[in-house]
Amino acid sequence: MAQIDPRPTSVDPVNLFGLSRSELSEFLASIGEKSFRAKQLFKWIYQLDELDIDAMTDLSKALRAKLQSVAHISLPDIVLHKIASDGTQKWIMKMADGAMVETVMIPEGDRRTLCVSSQVGCVLDCSFCSTGKQGFQRDLDRSEIIGQMWLAAHALKSQKINGKPITNVVMMGMGEPLLNYGNVISALDIMKDDMGYGVSRRRLTVSTSGVVPMIDQLSNDIDVSLALSLHAPNDELRDELVPLNKKYNLDEVLAACKRYVDKHESVSHRSIVIEYVLLKGVNDQPEHAQQLVTRLKDLRCKINLIPFNPFPHSGYQTPSGIHVRKFQDRLIKAGFTTTVRTTRGDDIDAACGQLVGEVKDKTKRNARWTERIKTQQIDTSE
Repeated sequence: MAQIDPRPTSVDPVNLFGLSRSELSEFLASIGEKSFRAKQLFKWIYQLDELDIDAMTDLSKALRAKLQSVAHISLPDIVLHKIASDGTQKWIMKMADGAMVETVMIPEGDRRTLCVSSQVGCVLDCSFCSTGKQGFQRDLDRSEIIGQMWLAAHALKSQKINGKPITNVVMMGMGEPLLNYGNVISALDIMKDDMGYGVSRRRLTVSTSGVVPMIDQLSNDIDVSLALSLHAPNDELRDELVPLNKKYNLDEVLAACKRYVDKHESVSHRSIVIEYVLLKGVNDQPEHAQQLVTRLKDLRCKINLIPFNPFPHSGYQTPSGIHVRKFQDRLIKAGFTTTVRTTRGDDIDAACGQLVGEVKDKTKRNARWTERIKTQQIDTSE
């Protein structure tokens, strides 16, 4: 895990937001204060939603004055908030440098699942995902990741909903979480901390497209649920849909997932969630279902089928409901627990694969995608 230097300077005050309790303790010690104050700070920030140091009344006036001179508490800004007809909520959050990401809350009964972004854009270029077409700008730091949760939870509390504002967290927003490993792990630690948000390991999920070395690292560093964005049952098709497969093929990825399950078997009956976007005529045929059964037969897993959520010029279509159910039935008959994800928030472009932030693309991918669309439009008009 990346280490930070908590020592304050007059030029660069420390952002207390996003520091773990142990890092807050180190910071307080570095300015000559008792480390137990970290617990108080942590509670004020994450449980009481207080960002004004002067309002933290169980800290002495002298300590509050010292903190205000050497530290600050800074979060992203909410620039847009939309609520869909099904209750899904989407926030566009702006970072200090102007970069924007999207965060989504999906309600289902008493469950409220927050979908959190880890990067501005995405390094990967999965062919069916609109986020990937925006290219990649940078990783989010830990304060920007946990800041999404703070802002969403604070907004939901103001709506006076019953129960916990956020019950589940999935790292499935913009970006590949395991390619921003240190910042993601630091944010997950705060989410799990009982003095932070107290999210249990079963309700905290990291989704990956298959970064094999970091799947193994994750199993050593933190106990959370794992989801694999699979989307194809053979290497030839997955190379096309998920280009990362050219680096880590299916055998390697599924072997890493099995190691992850085995690592945590003694403490919980852990299984992997397999995410599989269904694309009409591409990966939704009977032979694909059979190949999937064969591929996953040795992995303890649950399968989540996701009908494709369209976006302009994607080149893909959504299979019919009947076709989706037939695909599901084949997997269920083979003994797999298989669910179909209900499309949520599509009227505010918050559905799976539709998240698009404001990305200053370093990869030039967005420019190439835009040029391709223009060419298609010219060809169509001719």
